[in-house]
Amino acid sequence: MTVSQSIGFIGLGNMGGPMCRNLVSAGYEVTCFDLNADAMASCIAHGAKGGSSAAAVAASADVLMTSLPRPDHVETVMDTQGALAALRPGSVWVDLTTNRIDLVKKLAELAPDGVAVVDCPVTGAVDGARNAKLTLFLGGPSDQVERVTPILDHLGLVIACGPLGTGNVVKLVTNQLWFVHAAAIGEGFALGQANGVELDVLWHAIKESVGDSFVARHDAPSIFAGHYDPSFSLDLCLKDLGLIHELSGHVDTDLVMTDAATTVFQDAADTYGTDAGELHVAKRLEDRAGLNFRLDGEWVPHWER
Repeated sequence: MTVSQSIGFIGLGNMGGPMCRNLVSAGYEVTCFDLNADAMASCIAHGAKGGSSAAAVAASADVLMTSLPRPDHVETVMDTQGALAALRPGSVWVDLTTNRIDLVKKLAELAPDGVAVVDCPVTGAVDGARNAKLTLFLGGPSDQVERVTPILDHLGLVIACGPLGTGNVVKLVTNQLWFVHAAAIGEGFALGQANGVELDVLWHAIKESVGDSFVARHDAPSIFAGHYDPSFSLDLCLKDLGLIHELSGHVDTDLVMTDAATTVFQDAADTYGTDAGELHVAKRLEDRAGLNFRLDGEWVPHWER
């Protein structure tokens, strides 16, 4: 099956590469671009076309998608490198990056006449991207939301959040809660283990109780295996926490749990380096309390599932 709307996809990293390949598998004509030649080659081998530059990909697309690590990368690609200006009237840009709301709105204002913009950050980790089981938070004009939703349905569950920018607000709220949970689960493991409970018993009890969470079910095995999930770095955690902090300026009270999570993630980055995996927030407690959160088991990394 070939689908009529052509797609341009820029950013083929841990999340973008699997999303690009899933769109090819769904029958779309996809032209892709990334500075990493190996990432490009993987998508081309799957059936995508390779673009010569970000701007060239944008010029060829009815629907342009970007999946980039940071807001400044989006600004560079879309503004400095000319991808935004290259978009044709009648096309739409879908930004899948976890982004700064003000930047998304600024770039939307700079878009050529007749070009629409929606924000659609995603969650669900690398296994969600690989298996088309992401959750996508879509913000933008209702007609464009309706236009792109059938495409995005091939990547997972799409939740329409409201006007442009609200997709990123919802994504950052979900990450805010994730960071709090990730910071807390190591404390729970430490408290239970130091008081005589076997870690496997504790983990089972957490999952079958009010203590359950995505972190407990999806992320804890990365702690047990001892790699702490290198697919998402502490640097990216701190980037998102910075964006959350910007949003908190609109709340007329303190967000003490969010501030505490920021403190422990920064501590982990200071201790292990910003390139270390996100769940080093739990390793801090192991190392300082003289505990060991290893569990025997076939802990298949989630990015290989």
